[in-house]
Amino acid sequence: MRHLFLLLLVVFAHTPLEAKNPNVLIILVDDMGYGDLGAYNPESRIATPHLDGLAAGGMKFTDAHAPGPLCHLSRYGLMTGTYPFRTDVTVWPEKAVIKDDEDTIAKLLQRNDYRTAMVGKWHLGFNEKNGYENPLPGGPVDQGFETYFGIRASTDIPPYFYIRDDKAVMPPTNEIEARNTAGWTDIQGEFWRAGGISPDLELHTVLPRFTEEAIEVIKSHEEEKPLFLYLAYPAPHTPWLPAEEFVGKSEAGMYGDFMMMVDDEIGKVLSALSEAGMEEDTLVIFTSDNGPVWFEQDVEKFDHASSGPFRGMKADAWEGGHRMPFLVRWPGVAKAGSETDRTVSFTDVLATLAEITGEALSESAGPDSFSFLPTLKGDAQAPRAPVVMESAKGLMVIRRGDWKFIEGRGSGGFSERYTKAPVDGPPAQLYDLKVDPGEMDNLYESHLEVVAELRAEMKTIIESGWSR
Repeated sequence: MRHLFLLLLVVFAHTPLEAKNPNVLIILVDDMGYGDLGAYNPESRIATPHLDGLAAGGMKFTDAHAPGPLCHLSRYGLMTGTYPFRTDVTVWPEKAVIKDDEDTIAKLLQRNDYRTAMVGKWHLGFNEKNGYENPLPGGPVDQGFETYFGIRASTDIPPYFYIRDDKAVMPPTNEIEARNTAGWTDIQGEFWRAGGISPDLELHTVLPRFTEEAIEVIKSHEEEKPLFLYLAYPAPHTPWLPAEEFVGKSEAGMYGDFMMMVDDEIGKVLSALSEAGMEEDTLVIFTSDNGPVWFEQDVEKFDHASSGPFRGMKADAWEGGHRMPFLVRWPGVAKAGSETDRTVSFTDVLATLAEITGEALSESAGPDSFSFLPTLKGDAQAPRAPVVMESAKGLMVIRRGDWKFIEGRGSGGFSERYTKAPVDGPPAQLYDLKVDPGEMDNLYESHLEVVAELRAEMKTIIESGWSR
């Protein structure tokens, strides 16, 4: 018996305890450019100390991409691990975009005994034809989140009202007139559309309200389960509404002031995580849903390149539309102050979280999701499969290694809002991003064999229904 006892002691001493899954905090901001953060652009005219601190404490991705260069496209890819061109995202104003049988990052973590909560902008639709006095099905609480507090879309798209779980907190019975700001284009500044608004919602207080709700989720969390909190700020998307303490504080006008406020609100959430004793056990992912609404005249006026070294802006096929800041802080796993040029898409978050929890994705789940966990750990990892996406105006894009192919002329997005796409020259675009990250030298006519390869590979990925 004594020998058996000693044997058990030896076995126990050499058997590692089952690692506890980390808390997960995903912070998604709205319409923020690659070049807005000091961590990505030393010449930025906007102070972002909290996000720069997040970068210093973790891993900075320099080649991360939104699955599409618009709000709802990006969010669908993040939630499901599926490229948004595979479904009809245009139904969001009246119907839920995510189908009942689709897997999501929230469902995945809920299956793995997480407490799941979401705060902020959904923009993936509810089945809204029931009236505001009735439940709004198809939203976050039907997609794996136990609790939700937020708004249906952007703070410039009416009707404006808060939603708690699956019910309107108060119906949008009041009316608000449209607003624009002199000196900016009609989709910048204090821009919002006219429509219904609930008596308990004021547009300039939405951002701090979401911060308060997120902090309450963190403070109320108990240790029995790990926490998954998805915080989706509707900013610095229009309307640009900086609090008084930030007005005039940046060197990038109203947009820069509002961006400073966003950074400050994120700092409050990160502080709450630390004060709750959760910082060391939490995987934090920060990114933006798509590029900024920042035209060439804005770059010249403020000497601030919101898209960094990249061409284009929100909605574009060019890099400025979808190459995003992407920061991951995971103490003890992702090395502080590290950087990677691995190509990733937001669709990859699903597979990464699955690998962290030890769950094997089903064959139908996350068809375009590839785990980047080895990269986070500092291990060697094979290059990702080609990334495919669609611009706002329907230009298809494939990225394989340093090659990028765009099936058509022009930006395919908002860069042509006030100018027209070219009607002459090559019918499509090919760029070598290693030597031409600004996409100024179209190599289409001189590399027709590469064009043929990428066009065929893109066709296969689109038609097969999966890339994983």
